[in-house]
Amino acid sequence: MPVFDRAPPPFFKRGPAPLALLSFYVALSIALFVLDLRFHALDLLRQSISVVTDPLQRLAQSPLRLASGSADYFRELKSLQTENSDFRAERLVITPRLTRLQELEAENTHLRNLLKLREREMTNGQIASVLYTARDPFARRVYLDKGLNHGLQAGQPAIDVAGVIGQVTRVFPLSAEVTLLTDKDLAVPVQVLRTGQRSVTFGLGNGLVELKYMPINADVVEGDQLVTSGLDGVYPAGFPVAKVTHIERDSAYAFARITAAPVAAVESHNIIMVLNPRKLPPSPEETAPTAAIRKKSR
Repeated sequence: MPVFDRAPPPFFKRGPAPLALLSFYVALSIALFVLDLRFHALDLLRQSISVVTDPLQRLAQSPLRLASGSADYFRELKSLQTENSDFRAERLVITPRLTRLQELEAENTHLRNLLKLREREMTNGQIASVLYTARDPFARRVYLDKGLNHGLQAGQPAIDVAGVIGQVTRVFPLSAEVTLLTDKDLAVPVQVLRTGQRSVTFGLGNGLVELKYMPINADVVEGDQLVTSGLDGVYPAGFPVAKVTHIERDSAYAFARITAAPVAAVESHNIIMVLNPRKLPPSPEETAPTAAIRKKSR
């Protein structure tokens, strides 16, 4: 059986010669250069190719950008951590100073108000600071940083810029105990500023005081101001004490139940003024012997 040779002729098997291909591509390139230079014929093709290749370029550059961005990120992070640590250290140093400055400003304001009050009321006294409160949870007492060595004595009234705080009840060489207005053992003679009716307040132990021995038909209304009457020889007359907040009138009882809130910061301020003891005129019993001696001498 005869066999037919199906192999292509040598010309078609080899294709064009390399020199021919080189000449063709050089001519094509020169033609494209001329067309693009004179007629801008390849602008659209160039833009289309850039649209396709731009994402590829960005993707190829992403590792370098990521590495550079990571280095910048960690560098900035370290810088921010250092700055944050410095700011925290500065805040730890500055915060106590600011707190102390605010306390000093408040104390200065309070002291100025106390001095103005002393000048307005024509009373003398000395400034004292509260050291601590009583350990008894049922007592309303505080201890001051001044005592016998500073001239304090039991019975002196204690006030702040708003009114009466309490009374000195015990004195030690370097400290003194002040029973607050809201303590159950402290009584303060007062009068209703609006009507002049006199009575006595007793502490309730819960931040309020009670106006005792007022008849159920007494002319007292909520909001009435209670001031010291000056009849006990301890508190100067006219110092604000409390403001009536609640009244209960029950016909089954002879007296009304009247509660009032202190106008002074009884349990808040750390600086108060202790007034000097009042100088009262001699009583008739004290002056009677002197008068008798003068009469006999005549």
